[in-house]
Amino acid sequence: MGLQGYLALWCGAFGTVALLGYGRSLAGMTPAQRAVRVMGRIERVREPRHGSSQRDGIPVVVSFQDPATGQEFSVTNDGDHGERISVAWTGREIGVRYPRGRPHAFQFVGDLWAGRRGLGWPNFAVFLIYVGLVVFAAIDWSRPWALIGFGVPWTMSGVFHMPQNARVAGRRIDALTSQPPVQGRVIAVLTDTDSDGHTSTSHTPVIAFTTHEGTNVIAYCADELPDPPNSYGRDVTIHYTPDDPAVFTPNLRAEHRSRSLDTAFGVVALLIGVAAVVVGAVLL
Repeated sequence: MGLQGYLALWCGAFGTVALLGYGRSLAGMTPAQRAVRVMGRIERVREPRHGSSQRDGIPVVVSFQDPATGQEFSVTNDGDHGERISVAWTGREIGVRYPRGRPHAFQFVGDLWAGRRGLGWPNFAVFLIYVGLVVFAAIDWSRPWALIGFGVPWTMSGVFHMPQNARVAGRRIDALTSQPPVQGRVIAVLTDTDSDGHTSTSHTPVIAFTTHEGTNVIAYCADELPDPPNSYGRDVTIHYTPDDPAVFTPNLRAEHRSRSLDTAFGVVALLIGVAAVVVGAVLL
């Protein structure tokens, strides 16, 4: 079988996967579409124990109602129940998703409606078809086609995402600086040790602060405090967004640096895509 035959098999197999996936999505039959999605509410929050692990998230009790039966459930986040809860306060709404008729198989989700159409695998299959076509063009026609095939979608993605990311970062900083900060305190430092060929230890400070509105927030603060292992008991200044205390920072300078770095990386990535297209076109 020649190269064209292998390409036909590749595209046929993944094209079938894509068509079946899109067909199921149009019919509303994907597991993601059939899942029940409700908003839960945090009823109780417990401070993590100093020196414990950060893997399970901040211990909370969440209540939610099954819309099919009207039954109320109160559950905890002990064990594997979806996304880790790293910011918590009494009254905070948390997304809960579970298979229809099985509320005890619940999963916590940060974005309740993300992936609701179940198009992850079909979209990935289409991507693999595109990769196959680019590889075929590079081998059968000439290598510059690989540069063009790589550079065009890369450049289009950069053009789309760069302004969007800049606007999001700008709005975040504006919200963080829209009111005076509050004082917080590191109430625990969580420690985890991983052994994967070599042993590494990570430290996650946990901070507590009270907003101007009187909301008591407990949150992980993994990357923005200096010397995390020795931060237990330290007082910190917290900037947060009034609409969502889960968006906060103890280091505004780090936010500005992160924004600048993101912009720089975005520009470099865009230039790489443009350069690939230009070089590919010149070499044809």
